[in-house]
Amino acid sequence: MKIFPFRLLSCLVFYLALPFCGAAQTVTVSPPVVLRDETSYEIFGDDRGNVLLFKNKTSEFQVQGFDANMNLSWEKDFELDRKSPIIEGVVQADGGGFNLIYQFRQKLLPVLKIHRYSPAANLVDSVTIKRFDQSFFSPSFEIEFSEDKNIALIWYVKEQTEVNALAFDMRQMKLLWEKNFSPDNMLMYRDFLQAIVDNDGNMYFILSKDNSSGRHRQHFMEVFDFGPGTDSTLRRYTVPMQDNLTYDVKFAYDNLHHSLKAGGLYSNDNPSKAEGFYFLSIDSARPDSSLLKFYPFEDDFVAILNEKEKVKNRGIPEATVQKIVMRTDGGFILVGELNKEFQRGATNSSVYGRTGFRPVIDYYYDDVFLISLHPDGNVHWKDILHKKQYSQDDSAMYSSFFLAKTPSALRFVYNDEIKHENTVSEYVVRGNGEFDRNAVMSTERKDLQLRFRDAVQVSGYDFVVPSERRNRLKLVRISFRGDR
Repeated sequence: MKIFPFRLLSCLVFYLALPFCGAAQTVTVSPPVVLRDETSYEIFGDDRGNVLLFKNKTSEFQVQGFDANMNLSWEKDFELDRKSPIIEGVVQADGGGFNLIYQFRQKLLPVLKIHRYSPAANLVDSVTIKRFDQSFFSPSFEIEFSEDKNIALIWYVKEQTEVNALAFDMRQMKLLWEKNFSPDNMLMYRDFLQAIVDNDGNMYFILSKDNSSGRHRQHFMEVFDFGPGTDSTLRRYTVPMQDNLTYDVKFAYDNLHHSLKAGGLYSNDNPSKAEGFYFLSIDSARPDSSLLKFYPFEDDFVAILNEKEKVKNRGIPEATVQKIVMRTDGGFILVGELNKEFQRGATNSSVYGRTGFRPVIDYYYDDVFLISLHPDGNVHWKDILHKKQYSQDDSAMYSSFFLAKTPSALRFVYNDEIKHENTVSEYVVRGNGEFDRNAVMSTERKDLQLRFRDAVQVSGYDFVVPSERRNRLKLVRISFRGDR
């Protein structure tokens, strides 16, 4: 695996919609787009090197197209059904364009519908997914997309106990299946972990049961599996957690090896700190033979993350599992991050808002740690990527990182500091765990504030990150096409 060296050349003048100068990467910025307070947006590519910006203005909808140089090429306003449509999800379509899922009311009854649009935002197809027969019922939908973005799992819960789910194939524009089920003794706010759909349209609905210090010897994961792979039979299986408590966990489906994977943090005696990590793999063909391994953190690993001299492992507070990155051999990389919020409750630490005085919240997003695990659950390597990010009262929108997956490496790109003018840096991590830290760009005098948590990868070498400042949105394309 070869990584080309990074060099940063100085630029004399910065122009909007022209690339920054750079040898291993280019950075290109779009003209500013004005955002109203109620506007939300989605970014995606169109498989031809262009970028589409979908803007949801609550009652108005617009798509803007940007070319490879981030120049605004066109824009189009369009309408959905008249009865107060609510956008539920927007995702890039197979072969270009995008799919839009929304609900509206027809004769007082809720209707769920999908539109397919071409890369030029022309309506290509429209299908009603489901009509509901209860006028007083307003479903609050959750949507998960498969890894290849072709299957939508749409689900909602009634009265905290009954799960109503359906899978829709957006390539064939047809409903694959619909299923209602009620797990025993389920309370959504207490037990729910994740819902996942694989590329074949199978659902995995995952609960965490009895995850409390008083009952930790009974703690287990519960998975409900339904779809073509189960012959349309609801399948349930459990994974006992070997007398450990789950501190945090992230599930993902490995479509290459047809298995459900999870990387998590656990605790035993102290539920306020993560004392180690674990590997879980469940073969879809043999779900009862799961592979589960636990590993306590080493003393020096904990000492580095806690910024202390080497001490006995007392755990890592305020850590979360951010991502599970699949390896081609069936293993995965657990990506964790130290982050916490601190709310100042004193009167002199409050600010005045629309609803009166409210407390100030401090956000801390610090080191990232990586743990690479073989398919058998054994540890391959571990890395700690140092960073320190602090912000106040901004919902941490500029903090954390974006993970760009190029053919030769994983690139963790982030703001060095959370302020108007700062340096953007990256860690380039190779398959053997070796890594380099580079400067990517400077935002000095460029009127940019980059939201890397909301960045979108649009090709194997390019990603687009939104910049929001003073109600002005700019799209920043960062390309690593020199990384070959």
